[in-house]
Amino acid sequence: MNRDPIPTVAHVDLDRFMGDWYVIGVIPTWFELDAHNAVERYSRNPDGTIATDFSFRKGSFDGPLREYHPKGFVRDDPSNAVWGMQFVWPIKAEYRIVHLDDAYSITVVARNERDHAWIMAREPTLSASEYEARLDELVDWGYDRSEFVRVPHRW
Repeated sequence: MNRDPIPTVAHVDLDRFMGDWYVIGVIPTWFELDAHNAVERYSRNPDGTIATDFSFRKGSFDGPLREYHPKGFVRDDPSNAVWGMQFVWPIKAEYRIVHLDDAYSITVVARNERDHAWIMAREPTLSASEYEARLDELVDWGYDRSEFVRVPHRW
């Protein structure tokens, strides 16, 4: 199993990366279990940090709305591809942008610990072939394919 650091993309244009990203596939954290219509929204704060609004419906499309507001800190300038994501002070979880297509329409965020990962897109759907290609990359980096779940979306 590959345990080398997972390579990031060469550069992330932060302004282009900002906005809505639908979570399509995930190895969920404890609070993301059974999420529906999961969306990450990124925007830049004046101090250079990243405001994040993560929302989803818990348990079903009509389930209770859950919202989290972690703050992102770019840790790898000039690539902008490694972030610390702070849900609780002082802990900043590692987020590595390991895939980003030229159109900024599909991205993958991973962690060197291989414990969580997120396949996201600007639209709430992703073709099966594109999804499988992203999973194949993650498996090549040491992730377990069986731990991934598709996030249901209905808009």
